[in-house]
Amino acid sequence: MLFVQVDDLKPGMRLGKPIYNRSGVLLYDRDSKLTMQAIYSIRNFGLMGLYILEPAEPLPPMSQDDINFERFQTMAVFSIREDFELLSSGKKDKTVDWLCSLIIKNYASYENKINYIQSLRSKEDFVYKHCLNVAILTAIIAGKMNLPAARLNSLVKAALLHDIGSMKLPDGLESEEQTTETLDLCGRNTMDILHRQQDMDYDVERIVTAALDLIVSEEEGSAAEASKANVGANIIYVADAYDRMTAMKSYEEPTSEVLAIRKLLEHPEKYDEKIVNALISGINILYPGVCVELTNKEKGLVLVENTENIFEPYVLSFSGNKVYDLSSPEVKKILQIADVMKTMDNRIKLDPDALKKYEESK
Repeated sequence: MLFVQVDDLKPGMRLGKPIYNRSGVLLYDRDSKLTMQAIYSIRNFGLMGLYILEPAEPLPPMSQDDINFERFQTMAVFSIREDFELLSSGKKDKTVDWLCSLIIKNYASYENKINYIQSLRSKEDFVYKHCLNVAILTAIIAGKMNLPAARLNSLVKAALLHDIGSMKLPDGLESEEQTTETLDLCGRNTMDILHRQQDMDYDVERIVTAALDLIVSEEEGSAAEASKANVGANIIYVADAYDRMTAMKSYEEPTSEVLAIRKLLEHPEKYDEKIVNALISGINILYPGVCVELTNKEKGLVLVENTENIFEPYVLSFSGNKVYDLSSPEVKKILQIADVMKTMDNRIKLDPDALKKYEESK
C-alpha cells in the first residue's frame, strides 16, 4: 500500500481505504478503481493524498471495528469543523456535548484494544482531526485508568477543545509544526475562545489551561507544579504527543507506533508512566500479524503478543524461519524489535487461524 499525493492520482488506481461523506455514507469503497470524476471530487475534499493499493496487492483485511472507527472519524470531523467555527466566532456550539458523549460511550468502556487508525490530514483539517483523535485517546486512557464517570465528560470535552486556537493562526504559521511561536499563539487563542463562552464549564477550562501549560513547556520541568498534578491535563498531554508523533504530516514522515511509545516511556519525567501504560493497554501496537524489523536487520512476524511487555513478543523470522521469544533473557540481550516494517506492500499475511493455533499451543 502506497501513499499517493492528490496531484499524482491516476484513473485505474485502487483505493486502499474507504472514503465517506459527512453523513457517514460510503462514497468510494476499498479496492474501488479511481475514475477522473472521482479524482476531481477527491481533490475538493482538501486531502493531501490517498492510500493506494499496489497493482498486484491483495486487499488487506479490515475488521468491522476498523471500518466503524474510520467512519466515525469522518462524520465527527465534519461536526467538529462546524462547531469550532461557531465557537471561534463567539457563538454557541451545536454538537460538542453530544459528540463527547459518543466518544465516551464508544471508547471509554471498550474492553478490548482498538486498532488506532490515523486518518490522512491536510493543513486545512489538521486541527479538527487532531482534536478528535486526542479526545478519543483521552477517553481510552481514562477508561483503562478507571477514572470516575463524573469526570469523563469534562475531561473528553477539554481534550476536544484543547487546540481550537490553532484555527486562528495567522497565514504562514501551521498548527502541525510545533514551534514556540505557534504553541504560544495557539494556547492564547484557545483560552480566549473558551473565556468568551459564558456557559463553559469551569472544570473544562481548568483542565485545558493545565494541559496547555504542559504542552507549551519547552524545557523539562518548566511546567507549573499545579499542571503536573492535574491527572486530566497529563492524560491530554500524553494523547496529544502520541497523536502528533504518529499523524501523517505535510513536512515529514510520521513516527511509527512502536517508536512513539518508546519515546513516551523513555521520558517519565515528562509523560506519566501510568498514563502511557494505560494507552498501551488500550490500543493495538505489536499484536499477532504485525511485521517488524529486528535489530539484527532481520524481518519477521509477530506471532504472540506479550501483554506484560509489548516489546517482547514471539517473532517468526522470515529469513531463517526461526521463532524468537524476545522475552527470554538470553535472546533480548542480543535481539530486540527495531521498528515495524515501513511499507505495507512488503508485509507478509498469515492465516489468522494459524496464528490462533500457535498462540494456543504456547
